[in-house]
Amino acid sequence: MILIGLTTWSDHPSLIHGKNRKVTLSEYAQHFPVVEVDNPFYGIPKIKTVENWQKQVPNNFQFILKANYLMTKHHLPQLGDDNEQVRRETFMRYGEMVDPLVNSKQLASVLFQFPPYFRLNNDNIRYLRLIREWMGSLPISIEFRNPSWYGDEISQDVHDYLKSLKMSEVVVDEPHNLSDGVPFEPFVTDKNFVMMRLHGQNQKGWFEKSSQWRKKRTLYRYNEDELKHFAEVVNDLQKQAKVVCVIFNNNSGHDAADNALQLKKILGLNFGGLAPMQLDLF
Repeated sequence: MILIGLTTWSDHPSLIHGKNRKVTLSEYAQHFPVVEVDNPFYGIPKIKTVENWQKQVPNNFQFILKANYLMTKHHLPQLGDDNEQVRRETFMRYGEMVDPLVNSKQLASVLFQFPPYFRLNNDNIRYLRLIREWMGSLPISIEFRNPSWYGDEISQDVHDYLKSLKMSEVVVDEPHNLSDGVPFEPFVTDKNFVMMRLHGQNQKGWFEKSSQWRKKRTLYRYNEDELKHFAEVVNDLQKQAKVVCVIFNNNSGHDAADNALQLKKILGLNFGGLAPMQLDLF
């Protein structure tokens, strides 16, 4: 099965004919069968919030939820000596939050997108095992942002380790060099699920850390040839995993939705069970 979706549902005006307002989740679900939600990264939502999401989408709609920043060691040293206890409590509250999605089989994966300073070392290797212990059997996807996890003599060992933990390594497309960013390495570490996250190839916006960096780094529109290449990779990954999920994050210029629909067309996909289209009377 191939799924295509976007990061967040609200900031894609092309899905609502260019109207200058936020897209609702029910409107988004008319076009795509999966969405990546970043809200949990900043603060763990209430269970009622998750249940409200479910009411707005079809029963087979899938959610990818970002792990909370404490779970991915963002800014964790600021918590002081009690950080281990705070972190463990965060994992417990997170597990309770996703229960409604687990029960309805709508949780595609929990995405652990680690910060660029999360390097390959013994402490972080042990932490990955601790994540599996604390997350139980929940589906987990791992996105590294530090190049130390990649290389001719390293990548295979990392893949094997994630396989042993039943974690899916995210296939990432982003600008990269020897000291920043990570390479595009299509590889399956979990035969049940693999995700591609496409950030674009805006080299200047990615590497120049200006005050507008977060707004401009994903300012990129994939061309036809690039999308055809991704389609070939998706078809190859589909032979190795039950579900291949492609998430477009190149949205600084609102290009993600259009690129996602282009890839859907190239792959010849027809998503069944989407939310019904509403008549646009106004």
